[in-house]
Amino acid sequence: MNTPTNVQIINGPDGAPAFVVIPYADYVKDHPEDDLIPNEVVGYMVKDNLTIVGAWRKHLGLSQAQVAERIGISQSAYAQQEQAAKPRKATRDKIAAALGIAPSLLDV
Repeated sequence: MNTPTNVQIINGPDGAPAFVVIPYADYVKDHPEDDLIPNEVVGYMVKDNLTIVGAWRKHLGLSQAQVAERIGISQSAYAQQEQAAKPRKATRDKIAAALGIAPSLLDV
């Protein structure tokens, strides 16, 4: 099978395939933009040690009080939910709706 391809395979130190590089256009075609986490969100998680929920909130320029109001809970209750490493699915769904993002973007 010698079909031409734009895929590049990069071997690891042991010589076994370790990475695959594909053209960006191919990646975007298979991964809709609403399925991608912005670099800034990841940066907040790494640099500021925020959870995925806190990083999204900060990225969107919202305060904890604003998100809490959208959910219908107190700011202190929301702060506890934001600190959870892996909030329950129902909680993630409510927070995602309040942030205006897909719930799957909080599944990290």
